[in-house]
Amino acid sequence: MFPSREWLRDLPPAESEDDQDPEGGPDATDRIATGADLAPGTLLAAYRAGIFPMPEGATTGWWCPAHRGVLRLADLRVSRSLRASVRRFEIRVDTAFDEVLAACADPRRPYGWIDRRIAAAYTELHRLGWAHSVEAWRDGHLAGGLYGVAIGGLFAGESMFHRETDASKVALVGLVERLRDSDGAADDRIVDVQWATPHLRSLGVSTMPRASYIAGLEAVLDVPPAALWEV
Repeated sequence: MFPSREWLRDLPPAESEDDQDPEGGPDATDRIATGADLAPGTLLAAYRAGIFPMPEGATTGWWCPAHRGVLRLADLRVSRSLRASVRRFEIRVDTAFDEVLAACADPRRPYGWIDRRIAAAYTELHRLGWAHSVEAWRDGHLAGGLYGVAIGGLFAGESMFHRETDASKVALVGLVERLRDSDGAADDRIVDVQWATPHLRSLGVSTMPRASYIAGLEAVLDVPPAALWEV
C-alpha cells in the first residue's frame, strides 16, 4: 500500500534543497501519497516505511519529509534556564495519554491539525501499546507533554503542548533522558520530530535527507524496545 523504502530513497530532492537546511515546515515534495485508512496495522506499516499521516479534509495525506527532523539522544541541548525549569516539574509516562492527546488537538491552538479520526486512531494505538505520552506535571496538574509512536529504537513524535512555560520542552528532555537510561542501546535510538523548526533546533534537532533517513531506518527499528515503555 505504501511506497517501498527503495522508492522513497530515489525520490528527487525538495525544490528548495541546497547546501543549507531549511527552517522547518513542509516542502512541496513532502506529501507522497493520499488515502488509505488509519487502522493500527496501516499506521504501523507507515511508520516502518518512514511515513506518517496528517488529515486533509475527509481524506488522509501521507508524509515523508525531504528534510527529516531528527534528535539523536546525545545531541540534546539543555540550556541553564531550561535545566532550572526541569527541576520544577515531575515527569510521568503514559499516565494521562487521553488528556495529552486532547490538549494537542485543542482547536484553539494555532495550526491545529489533529481531528477526530486522528485522535481515535492514536487512542487505539495507545491501547495496543504502541503510542505513548510523556507528561510534565506540577502541583498535581498536567502542565505540558507530548505523544508519539515507539517502534524498536524509533520514537516518532506526533505533537506536544504546554500550559506552563517550558513544560513541553521539559517533557522532551524527560523523554530523552529516560531513553538514555533505559538500557545500553541509547546510541542507536532516535526521536523523529518530522520537521526541524527553530524551536526544536534549539534543543539539538538536526535534519537528515530523506534518503539517508530511510536507509538507516531498518537498523533503528531493529533496536530492542526501550524498557521505558514497559513501565
